[in-house]
Amino acid sequence: MHFEKKIVSNACKKNDLLSLEAHLIRPKNLTFQVHAQRRYNQCANKHAALHTEFALLNQLDNIISRDSMEHKILSTGAKALEVNLDAIRYGSFAEIGAGQEVVRWFFRVGGAAGTIAKSISAYDMKVSDDIYGKASRYVSRERLEDMLDHEYHLIVECLSEQRGDNTAFFAFADTVSARNYHGTNECHGWLGIRFQTEPHAAHSEIIIHVRMLDHENALQQEALGILGVNLVHGAFHLSHNPDLLVKSLLDNLTTDRIEVDMIDFHGDAFLHVDNRVISLRLVQLGLSDAAMFSADGRVLQPSEHLRKKNVLVERGRFRPVTHVNIDMLNAARKQFEAEDDSSTEETVSIMEITMHNLLDGNDSIDLEDFISRADVLEATGHTVMISDYPEYYRLATYLSRYTNRRIGLTMGAHSLIELFHDHYYTTLHGGILEGFGRLFKNNVKLYIYPFKDAETNTLFKVDNLQVDEQQTHLYEYLKKGNHIEQIEQFNEDYLHIFSPDVLKMITSNEPDWEKLVPGVVAEKIKAQQLFGYKPAD
Repeated sequence: MHFEKKIVSNACKKNDLLSLEAHLIRPKNLTFQVHAQRRYNQCANKHAALHTEFALLNQLDNIISRDSMEHKILSTGAKALEVNLDAIRYGSFAEIGAGQEVVRWFFRVGGAAGTIAKSISAYDMKVSDDIYGKASRYVSRERLEDMLDHEYHLIVECLSEQRGDNTAFFAFADTVSARNYHGTNECHGWLGIRFQTEPHAAHSEIIIHVRMLDHENALQQEALGILGVNLVHGAFHLSHNPDLLVKSLLDNLTTDRIEVDMIDFHGDAFLHVDNRVISLRLVQLGLSDAAMFSADGRVLQPSEHLRKKNVLVERGRFRPVTHVNIDMLNAARKQFEAEDDSSTEETVSIMEITMHNLLDGNDSIDLEDFISRADVLEATGHTVMISDYPEYYRLATYLSRYTNRRIGLTMGAHSLIELFHDHYYTTLHGGILEGFGRLFKNNVKLYIYPFKDAETNTLFKVDNLQVDEQQTHLYEYLKKGNHIEQIEQFNEDYLHIFSPDVLKMITSNEPDWEKLVPGVVAEKIKAQQLFGYKPAD
């Protein structure tokens, strides 16, 4: 599988449409399909073969649906036994916290001697430090990677000469904080597996972060054990299909018990994987309400990235990113940081896309469109968040889970007016008052970017906005309480720019659209032919 990306690229260079088409219709994971489809489209443009595109996409949808239907959920015990009976797999388990819940499954079902070379729990911090080195936090990605490094290196060094020709080695590790006696701690953990797909192969790795939502320690341990078995089984049997692997993590579990808010694939087995798409899948499948990735495409775990930071978020469709989007975030950040003289390193700025803003007219997600947006956002150097929080108050609550410092939300004046519409709060017993109470209870402030009426040339700012008459007093109260603040330093030359208009110009190949977006964004759109851009003949 890891050679397929190279094959597609070579076929594209040769303008071999038949070869590309053959790769498109073969069953494989969805991330690879997006890459192949994009390269096919680029070649097809050159050969006027666009009439085949829709047929291929329909065929792809059928393949995806078939794979989902064929996924048979095995019991946790059956998964553990299947791993134990696999003569090629051999490795170690290292677990800190929440008992030995994962490895216990493999011992319990029988046949563990054929799979487990070693099981260890370095529960004491001093013992853990002696084995794995010191760590600033014991339940962290840093500690997990130290454990994987140590255990995998040890088993390969000890056993490769004796049985390396016939064995694919692995090391599983987890470090977990389950519910304490008083119920005051954060219940979460890191799990990972480093493994060979075949003897002598370079290792690949899967790392996940989970939040445990059960209210009893015993139930959290039980859920963790099931999740760990799912991860080990998925690594060995579903590495060729990461989409299905992600879905299988909740086999025999529910989202009421476990939240997976980060997953990272890397290594030779996953060369075809785009971790940004995997982040999207977590939210789409309900494994998490939000996912984050950095400007260079690395997946981020919210609690580690946002911990002890001020957070500033701009929500949008970003289709594409324009000068307005960048000016809004930069101008808001200047005011945001100036309020407490915080340093740049103390503030994280995020460009957020809701699942609602990713849906097309058929209530489905166009993955190529998503990747296009992710590419241009990364080009601007900003952290990206995908969330399932259409309401701002839910977004604010989510962010406050990971930081006790200030939270800023920046938006255009139009969005502020919509925020005062009653219909956004029909699900709340307290209506709009409850909604705003939730929004502002966690040291949250709104930073408002103005807009200009093209017909009257009127500049609308916080002081002259007209909200619903019934909400006028509420609006004045929030202004006087400094919960809503006008962005003062903005570029008035950008106020006429609207993303839908820019998108239309790009798809219609109208001139001068490049002037409406940052230079790096224009270069990215033209180089990768994003958003329907076609170079002039």
